[in-house]
Amino acid sequence: MTTPDSPRSRLRTRDLLPTGTLGLRSRRVRALLSGLGIAIGIASVVSVIGLTRSSQSHLLAQIDQLGTNLLTVGNGTDSNGAETRLPTSATPMIRQIPAVRSVAPTAKLSSNIYRNDRVPAGRTGGRAVRACDASLLATLDGSLLTGTFLDAGPYPVTVLGYQAATTLGIDDVSAGPRVWLGNHWYTVVGILTPFPLAPEIDQSALVSFASAEHLLGYDGHPSRLYLRTDPERVTDVAGLLAGTANPVDPARVEVSRPSEVLTAQLAVKEAGAGLFLGLSAIALLVGAIGIANVMVISVLERRTEIGLRRALGATRGHVAAQFLTEALVLSTLGGGAGIAVGTGVTTAISVHQGWIVLIPPGALWGATAVSVAAGMIAGLYPALRAANVPPTDALRTS
Repeated sequence: MTTPDSPRSRLRTRDLLPTGTLGLRSRRVRALLSGLGIAIGIASVVSVIGLTRSSQSHLLAQIDQLGTNLLTVGNGTDSNGAETRLPTSATPMIRQIPAVRSVAPTAKLSSNIYRNDRVPAGRTGGRAVRACDASLLATLDGSLLTGTFLDAGPYPVTVLGYQAATTLGIDDVSAGPRVWLGNHWYTVVGILTPFPLAPEIDQSALVSFASAEHLLGYDGHPSRLYLRTDPERVTDVAGLLAGTANPVDPARVEVSRPSEVLTAQLAVKEAGAGLFLGLSAIALLVGAIGIANVMVISVLERRTEIGLRRALGATRGHVAAQFLTEALVLSTLGGGAGIAVGTGVTTAISVHQGWIVLIPPGALWGATAVSVAAGMIAGLYPALRAANVPPTDALRTS
């Protein structure tokens, strides 16, 4: 026991870490399981933020690449819900709008496409047949995966969208594969790359207008028009399209902006990220409570050690610092492991999806700060409880 004349007991900084980790080193399994809660919470936070930012970056890059100045004009519906038809004059009328740079008409036909003439009718696999011309590729800023695009001739040739080619099992056109289209054999001359802003094209077999009229009964009415406008005039042009395409009944025309789908995906991802961050916060809270619980149990189990240290001159502050250090080390190690796991998960998924790995530095520093704060909060009560253990009672009950 110290006396008034004895030198004041001091705990050197270099001795604090070995002393504070004594309980962790002697109960390693318990320490591992306690830190696991913090690790799971931190890993969740880092991976949610990293994956959200990586996917958002990918979508923003897509929007920048594909442009926000693409608009579509399509068939609307009447009061009974039946599909209406665009006038044959819709395409030339829209081309007269000064801010419109290009227009590509298409028409969905009633014909179906099959791999061969033995496939039962109706088993289309979601594929459609559409008539178009060469302007479609330029307007959609698309490209060919292989082969060539259509010309204006009335020949029985077709270009397949990416998904249509996949479902038909065609990935090479060098040998001139044929498909059964509208009760005629059509030669596949090209396969398109995917169209993020026009997924209906991905599921389609494209034929020329002349071929559709000559072999498939096309009557000249378009069903959907794709157009590019001046980027600064998109909203103005969108307001003119319905009345221009069908002056008699503009309410029967459907006008849309495909890039809004990608923008909506961004909003959905942000909302989903908020939900998962909330769940991650709950996991962190559970981890912090787990550490506090383990630390309280540790105080009860080590009353003899605490009493002996107090009897040998350790102050209440020294005991509190010892147990607070133990909680901080436990949470910091768990946080470090969580950051490593979260970074690994983000990297693996981003690489698999073809995204650029993007983990904000603030997320890493924030995760570190949160883990330290969780350790301080979780260890505060057990540290104070340990500091208030009377040394004589602790030694007497040992």
